[in-house]
Amino acid sequence: MKKAFNLSIPVILLAILYLSASCKKSGPDPAPATELPVLTCPDITINRTISNAVMRFYVNLSKAGTSEASAKYSLMAGTALSPRDFTTATGTVTISSGQSFGFIDVPITGDSLRQPDLELTIQFSNPKNCTLGTSSSKGTIVTMDGTYFPVVDAGYSTPKSYTGYNLTWSDEFTGAPINLNNWNFETGGNGWGNHELEYYTNSSKNAFITNGGYLVMEARKETIGTSNYSSARMQTLGKREFQFGRIDIRAILPKGKGVWPALWLLGTNISTTAWPACGEIDMMESLGHEPNKTYGTMHWGIAGGGSTHTGGNYTLPVEDFSQKFHVFSIIWTADKIEWYVDDQKYFTGNKSDVTGNYPFDKSFFLIFNIAVGGDWPGNPDATTTLPQRMIVDYVRVFQ
Repeated sequence: MKKAFNLSIPVILLAILYLSASCKKSGPDPAPATELPVLTCPDITINRTISNAVMRFYVNLSKAGTSEASAKYSLMAGTALSPRDFTTATGTVTISSGQSFGFIDVPITGDSLRQPDLELTIQFSNPKNCTLGTSSSKGTIVTMDGTYFPVVDAGYSTPKSYTGYNLTWSDEFTGAPINLNNWNFETGGNGWGNHELEYYTNSSKNAFITNGGYLVMEARKETIGTSNYSSARMQTLGKREFQFGRIDIRAILPKGKGVWPALWLLGTNISTTAWPACGEIDMMESLGHEPNKTYGTMHWGIAGGGSTHTGGNYTLPVEDFSQKFHVFSIIWTADKIEWYVDDQKYFTGNKSDVTGNYPFDKSFFLIFNIAVGGDWPGNPDATTTLPQRMIVDYVRVFQ
């Protein structure tokens, strides 16, 4: 009987591998297909100015191509509208052979209107000799820093003269920029003695004069250093100082939880006689969560100590102070101060109310500011909308 012939498994595998290798086509391996360059276009931001300008989108290839590359594009409106804000267009962007970038120019209409930033989109399609790494890109037109803000001149107003008084100083805010012969800007974010959250700047982002003659002071949410809000604080120390008389300030107030506008005065001797001994006269303070209510207060006390104060408040019967102009006034004599809203007296502080040193027969200077957060109003919350603005039509001092 013949002996059976058995091939082991390793031998069979070697045979298969040999046959497979011998069946391969002879000659060099084929070259890999050429990889197409990738087209991308980053988002872009441009600051709007009063003059027409161009927003340039740069279109990039991941590498220079051996052939001309192109893609079609279309400009799409968002919050930016055509032709009000930009000129819409469709077309083809082409990048020549051997080059790695091109660009698309979008005409931007000049304007100075302060409003939320505007956006448009550029969409890409139909690539040739490239692939799309970007299907769309965003263009942002920064308009929130514009220096024109429309103001409706509605509400209460007071005259430019009173019997028995002379107009000794006023600022009607009719010229731009803000008159630095009248005003100083205080800057910083140190809490200002009240654990406030804002950083005060001297930027036109936070204080500017708009067409028609109005001072606009703006508190906004933005990070400066360790502060998450910015605002403005203007005062007249060393430039415009007052002792007695009638002061009228016509203003529209901001509102919202944690928003704290004030029109007030401090004694000019504050550098040598620390607060509250120098005296403080709050013509108007408002807590943004009570937008129909304002407070008038006088503060005094021992230098470097706590404040002793007396004051009153006024509540509008309808609407609130953010909706139209109201006039905040004091009539200040050597022995008393009276507070008014729209010529309605709501509080009188007398010399006899003040214990200890009486500081209100000396010279004072004006301060305008919008604080954000602090011990009295509390901090902003989810209901607070920013930016918020205080608009001042005029300040007039009669003596």
